[in-house]
Amino acid sequence: MNVNKPNTERRQHQRIKNNVPLKLSHDLGDSVTETFNLSRSGAYCQVQGYIEPMTKMKIQLLLPLQKNGKTVSKKMICQGVVVRVEPSDKKDHFNVAVFFNEMSDKNSEALADYVNHVLKKNV
Repeated sequence: MNVNKPNTERRQHQRIKNNVPLKLSHDLGDSVTETFNLSRSGAYCQVQGYIEPMTKMKIQLLLPLQKNGKTVSKKMICQGVVVRVEPSDKKDHFNVAVFFNEMSDKNSEALADYVNHVLKKNV
């Protein structure tokens, strides 16, 4: 019996394909970019220059939230670690997957609410 089911999603949290501005800060400098996709537990983005897997970093996200009929940016700060690095089509750029390993409960809930809002809007 084959217990491996093809196309089974292994992620714990749903991802949205959305461009959210973020800044990654680590020992070698800062990278300002935007997400390709985002979930409560991590982000996938493109950076200029190679970042070693398992690099720890400070992450700042600017979530576009609706408040009183207007879009406002909520700045969220957390800690993360690079879990995957892949070459990009652009020279000297790499696609990087970052896992959020330290985030306040308040920010985690705000991020989950944002992801759920986008998922419902796209149904």
